[in-house]
Amino acid sequence: MLLRSSFLILSLLGVVLSAHSADSAPAPLVALDHFVRDDEFSIPRLSPDGKHLAITARIQRGERAVPTIMVYALPDMKQISATQLRHNELALSYTWVSNTRIVLEVGKELGSREAPARTGEVIAMDLDGANQRYLYGYDMIKRSGQGDRYGDHWGYGYVTGIPRTRNGHFYMTTYTLDDVSLVYDINAVNGARQVLTTLRNPNVDFVLQRNGTPRFAVGTANVKNESVLYLRDDKTDKWSEVGGDAARLDLRPFAFNADDTEFLATISTGGGPRELVRESVASGTRVSVLKDKVGSIDAFQFGANQDLPFAARTRVGIPVVHYLNDSAEAKLHKMLSSKFPGQYVGFINYTDDGSRLLFSVHSDREPGAYFLFDRGTGKAYPLFASRQQIDPEQMAERRPITFAARDGLQLHGFITLPKRSGGKAPPMVLMPHGGPHGVADDWFFDNDAQFLASRGYAVLQVNYRGSGGRGGNFKAAGFRQWGGKIQEDLIDGVRWSLAQGLADGKRVCAYGTSFGGYSALMVTLWAPEMFKCAVGYAGVYDLNLILDDEDAKKGTLLHNIFADYIGTDRAELNRNSPALQAASITVPVLLVHGKEDKRAPFRHALRMREGLQRAGRPPEWMAVDDEGHGFYATKNVTAFYEKLEAFLGKHLQ
Repeated sequence: MLLRSSFLILSLLGVVLSAHSADSAPAPLVALDHFVRDDEFSIPRLSPDGKHLAITARIQRGERAVPTIMVYALPDMKQISATQLRHNELALSYTWVSNTRIVLEVGKELGSREAPARTGEVIAMDLDGANQRYLYGYDMIKRSGQGDRYGDHWGYGYVTGIPRTRNGHFYMTTYTLDDVSLVYDINAVNGARQVLTTLRNPNVDFVLQRNGTPRFAVGTANVKNESVLYLRDDKTDKWSEVGGDAARLDLRPFAFNADDTEFLATISTGGGPRELVRESVASGTRVSVLKDKVGSIDAFQFGANQDLPFAARTRVGIPVVHYLNDSAEAKLHKMLSSKFPGQYVGFINYTDDGSRLLFSVHSDREPGAYFLFDRGTGKAYPLFASRQQIDPEQMAERRPITFAARDGLQLHGFITLPKRSGGKAPPMVLMPHGGPHGVADDWFFDNDAQFLASRGYAVLQVNYRGSGGRGGNFKAAGFRQWGGKIQEDLIDGVRWSLAQGLADGKRVCAYGTSFGGYSALMVTLWAPEMFKCAVGYAGVYDLNLILDDEDAKKGTLLHNIFADYIGTDRAELNRNSPALQAASITVPVLLVHGKEDKRAPFRHALRMREGLQRAGRPPEWMAVDDEGHGFYATKNVTAFYEKLEAFLGKHLQ
């Protein structure tokens, strides 16, 4: 597992990492299979003594790259163990509770275009894969080895933290289906547990002090889609809802300092971008630490002691690191960042004694390179690249953009510009992101955008109203605007880009996944003269099906969320459903869907196809067995990209 050849050992004594040599010749067409393979390695975590690394590797097994829990000895990356969970399961996180014991949160893959779903199970194992113990989950009686001592758990567990001095224990938060959330202290070796606190609300995340005491809980107020903050009283172990100024500003604590006298939190004034503040536990004195006019402060970098972060940034535009103190970690980060100009250095975790650091390097063209830094030698050693096949020098620039929507609202996004334009304005693909609420495109490597750019297309991504990263008001501005202002924002982004001469206005197509697939069809209804074609991948096309979902019954939290997002007026839902407005879609359409999709059920694609067929314009069609919300099988991903490339070439070239 070697890092791509362009990277050399970094030394603090002055050896800077080399870049690829310049070449004036046109770059060759990047092979399609470079984009088919997902991250080969992800979620690395350094052991407390720095001798081992736990990581997820995707190992090819037949038609699929199967996520496998790997442990390597450092620094030579010698394999110690390889462990696979059950079918479609993977580790969502790795927590070292000692030098030899790892705790895993379990997830289930539902499709390549969706984050794995948490199963609620938590297991532990030794670094060699032995002594596995099922610590929490719905299969507790059968798999824990403790009989019916605890019973099966109808809820979800996840790691909240570890004791300041590792002792084989960890803290776990659980959501239960009987409307209760708890925090446990769990022994990861024998499974013994102790309840630290209980709160009657099923939708909260606990914030623990550094001494392990539960202090705050942040969540959603029952079936109301509203934020709520709770404070715990140590003497009574009673939780009370926090009102007043904290509620008005939506105070969200997330980290305590070393002696638990202060904590950091984010607040939002009037629903605007979230600001970072520091507050005294004793006096309640609050001071502003960092804020931005446009983006929420919501990405943090932590040092060796994992107390308060030393740096933060927003997710708007190209990442700019803001240092919160002058600590040794901040100075080290500044130095390492200087060795990687144009890239973002992310600290992952340290050894307990702070002598070694695992860090990553990412950019718009670099999917991820990982290094081990040794304080004693002052050197950083390359470990691996997440996608060995990708050559960053062949990838395209992702340029941040800002423009005004037709109603004056300032919007942000990115345009990926192809290297192979031949000096002419390239054709453009508008690529709306999924979600849509609380999700946003960022500057970092985007596989679809890079694939399309490698084929000569400019790729436009707009963080339309409703997207995340800009505060509650901006998110709420997209409520009940799925078929309205969100589509206006996307179209306004295209018009702005064309006015800047960034693309050929006669050759524009829309392509998206999930909600992006919905938008790819909807924008052609709003601006049929602008688009030459549309591609929907795992899209939602009839909003009635969302509201009629079995889990979205009236009176539930999910129902209220959907009511906020799309409303409950059936006439409005019909107007905003491309499957029911198919007669007005006049451009060629490609529909791609997995038949086992649970997020956007296959019947969405069937209804969209039926509507287009009735209109006399049947779509190109790709429906795949045994695939969900995005494809996993190599042959299916390859076939999709081939079909996408051919479809766009047919209508835009």
